[in-house]
Amino acid sequence: MGLLPSDVFDTDDRVAVFIDGANLYQTAKSLGFDIDYRRLLEAFSSSCRFLRAYYYTALMDEQEYSPVRPLVDWLEYNGYTLITKPLKEYSSGPRRKYKGNMDVDIAVDMLEIAPHVNHVILGSGDGDFRRLVEAVQRKGVRVSVLSTLRTQPPMIADELRRQADVFLDLYDLAPHIAREARPQQAYVAPPDDEEEDIEDDEDLEDHDDR
Repeated sequence: MGLLPSDVFDTDDRVAVFIDGANLYQTAKSLGFDIDYRRLLEAFSSSCRFLRAYYYTALMDEQEYSPVRPLVDWLEYNGYTLITKPLKEYSSGPRRKYKGNMDVDIAVDMLEIAPHVNHVILGSGDGDFRRLVEAVQRKGVRVSVLSTLRTQPPMIADELRRQADVFLDLYDLAPHIAREARPQQAYVAPPDDEEEDIEDDEDLEDHDDR
């Protein structure tokens, strides 16, 4: 059995969580489950002096339907600090494509809170965060990374896993944070001329609730 949050925190640890929404969603999807974010918050806040949980995602314009919006609205009223930015649209043949990247936002917020915590959790496997983890560690803060090695290829970059003080595999947390399955609604494909693609180094979330 792998490590759980209760195994890596001291009761006096001041902890903040940073979730790269698109990346963590893809990680859970690759493991075959959806995250229950209420249970996730409970798992990380029950055994320490929990300060804050940040959730980062890019969103479509408010006038357009976004499959992420219901989740974002729920998180905002249930203990998470939401950081969002508009998706940028670009052309790619007949299809519309979008890109959104939250890496800089995560880096700025983590460095700002570092003097006030002694342990941070990064929910992402993106190797671009290795230098950020190193910088936060130089400030005397322990860094745990939440991703997985159980997929092929692994969702976590090897350099990020090696840099972290602790690696938490999402696979081991699944019994504690997975959302109970619900009956699936039939999918109705949009007309061809309304088809869209959304990109963010990893695809954005496509779930619609907790």
